[in-house]
Amino acid sequence: MNVFHTADPMRAWSEAQRAAGKTIGFTPTMGALHAGHESLMRAAAAQNDVSVLSIYVNPTQFAPHEDFNQYPRTLDADSALAARVGVNAIYAPADAAMYPPGYATYVDVERITQRLCGGSRPHFFRGVATVVAKLFNAVRPHRAYFGQKDAQQAAVIRRMTRDLDLGIEIVEMPIVREPDGLAMSSRNKYLSPGERQRALCLSRGLALARDLLNAGERDPQTIIDTVRNAMNGVDIDYIELVDAEAIVPLDRVRGTVLLAVAARVGETRLIDNIKFTAPDDEE
Repeated sequence: MNVFHTADPMRAWSEAQRAAGKTIGFTPTMGALHAGHESLMRAAAAQNDVSVLSIYVNPTQFAPHEDFNQYPRTLDADSALAARVGVNAIYAPADAAMYPPGYATYVDVERITQRLCGGSRPHFFRGVATVVAKLFNAVRPHRAYFGQKDAQQAAVIRRMTRDLDLGIEIVEMPIVREPDGLAMSSRNKYLSPGERQRALCLSRGLALARDLLNAGERDPQTIIDTVRNAMNGVDIDYIELVDAEAIVPLDRVRGTVLLAVAARVGETRLIDNIKFTAPDDEE
């Protein structure tokens, strides 16, 4: 398996694959890989001729008080997992390669970054869009794979890709959950046993909301209140029901909606969500 640490050799390898008529599937990650990442890598390998994984803990999407220095870094284990699931190349740049002295260019995606995680972490999507744009330029993929757990992130990257005419297909894969329902996340490692039990209220609240939606409830506030009542013992950041692409609130559930939550459990911030599409025949 090829491992690259700077953009030029990564891009040269990708251009050689393209010249040979091969399609490239790409999974951008910050490492500390789990079964959710594995599902993305397997899809990238199955749906393309070659598969590339990036591993980079991106400093520009962390605020000074966040967990950049504590974020788990497990490159050897990640590389071994990538090899087992069919990844052909890893792009693992250093900070000096991504943000050299004097770096001054950033990507801002407007409007859809203002709510949800963008509301409580105003720095976040500027860093995400910038690093993904740089990764796309180095890897030159045909398709890029993201998980629904980060649904707003996937919407931001879709918008950036369309607006900048990047010609990359963005594939959003379903959330992978633990047997008890907790959405898989690299940050789950931070949770104590007691905190992990409390964290289950996120997925349980969303499950109650899905039951309401399936039963015909279309009032956003009723649905949000149901989730809020279920999320006991955690510090809620947000509970919002929005249009799944525009990320704007709705006065009634219509079309495809995203019900997203974020909360702190102890010192750990977790996110989760569900998507729901109302039947076309509803008013």
